[in-house]
Amino acid sequence: MSLAPLVLVVLASFVHASWNLLAKRAAPAGWTFVFAYDLFSCLAYAPWVVRLLVHPEMTWSLPAAGCVLLSGLVHLGYSLCLQRGYHVADLSVVYPVARGTGPMLSSLAAFALLGEAPTLNGMLGLIAVVLGIVLITTQGNLSAFRRPGGLSGIRWGTATGGLIAAYTVIDAYAVKDLGVPPLFVNFGSNLLQIILLGPLFARNFVSSRARMRGHWLPSVAVGLLSPLAYILVLTALNMGAPLSVVAPAREMSMMVGALLGMIVLREAVGRWRLVGCAVMIAGVVLLGSA
Repeated sequence: MSLAPLVLVVLASFVHASWNLLAKRAAPAGWTFVFAYDLFSCLAYAPWVVRLLVHPEMTWSLPAAGCVLLSGLVHLGYSLCLQRGYHVADLSVVYPVARGTGPMLSSLAAFALLGEAPTLNGMLGLIAVVLGIVLITTQGNLSAFRRPGGLSGIRWGTATGGLIAAYTVIDAYAVKDLGVPPLFVNFGSNLLQIILLGPLFARNFVSSRARMRGHWLPSVAVGLLSPLAYILVLTALNMGAPLSVVAPAREMSMMVGALLGMIVLREAVGRWRLVGCAVMIAGVVLLGSA
């Protein structure tokens, strides 16, 4: 892989971890923050979508529309789970667990449901991801599981990771097999979330606005950065970067997220969480090469 695509993938990792940091800081706003950043994302990327509609690159079909709708529903669940996880646990726990369990659950589904034969790399990758989760959550002290709320980060991170795995499959099918432009998938997903959350925001306008106090500017940033991270990765792939290199390289965002939690949020990260992130990244790389 040449230098330019690699730079884009590394930049995407920092962008992804950065918008998650903003989402963590806005965790008390809950679903209202999700509605706000989806709204700003649609407003920001609407001109690009209009341009694609004027110069269509695909023919819409019922399966294509169905995939976009299903992706929107799964993305809504993902966004709400992520915000809830950030409300009850550290960024340096929820973020790496969510990023790591997505590939792990996808591999388990392939083994259990699709009849794929487990490989040595695949099994080692699964073990490494689980070990990484344990190290991140307990910081080397297994008694952490017995503390009140000790499993909260794992629960919400794993739920988020499962939804990541689900929308990854849906979006990949829409883009690769049905020819839906990635921007359409992302924009349609955000638009559906606005439609579903909008009436709730309007009915509780006063309390919703109060919950968003101090979080409007971060919601604008997340609305811009969240799609941008995905666009940077797609651009790297279009420049000829191999997926087998890009996919594992993206996972360095787990380490970036842990470091941001330590430096910016003053979370007690410690060496064991950093080791756990490194072990989990190695596991994801092994899963990608299985």
